[in-house]
Amino acid sequence: MKEINLTINSGEFVSIIGPSGSGKSTLLYVLSSLDREYEGQVLLKDIELKTLTNHKMAHLRNKSIGFIFQFHYLLADFTALDNVMLPGMKLGEITHEELEERALEKLNLLGIADQANKKINRLSGGQQQRVSVARALINNPRIIFCDEPTGNLDSKNASVVFDMLKNLTREFDQTILMVTHDDSFSSKTDRQIQLLDGKIIDRD
Repeated sequence: MKEINLTINSGEFVSIIGPSGSGKSTLLYVLSSLDREYEGQVLLKDIELKTLTNHKMAHLRNKSIGFIFQFHYLLADFTALDNVMLPGMKLGEITHEELEERALEKLNLLGIADQANKKINRLSGGQQQRVSVARALINNPRIIFCDEPTGNLDSKNASVVFDMLKNLTREFDQTILMVTHDDSFSSKTDRQIQLLDGKIIDRD
């Protein structure tokens, strides 16, 4: 990345666009702390991420940051409910009963509460991606990073997932930063950050 200077405001839905190899995913991973090998500063509110120990960074990431990827990375032998609960169990801030109730609320928000007790390998691709969205929401993070979240879905399910993400910013003031190749989706976000050769060339 080169000379990147970027601010994402609370409650924004921002898309990162650009050709393959332009640095979209690299920028996403740096901003989300998945990649900590960079020069410069990344601030989450007033916290400089590079100054945190690995332990504190892991805690902040689990509490304040959600991730949705093109491939859902769910545990196939676990139920949808168990998969959603895992980040909350790791954070350990509420009881198991409260966590289960919250997980069911997230699944209901995404229209798949009736699939809660099914194992992941019994769900369709669209349902699995909705479970991954619910998992990203379980700890009520400040910001959600999405790397091609609709790239592995058919057009119908892709539209469903995109609309769900957009509703999160409108109803719950979640901040979403999404890498996408789909112009029809990026054009519907609040702002587009266009990259080329590791540089921002436009920020609509």
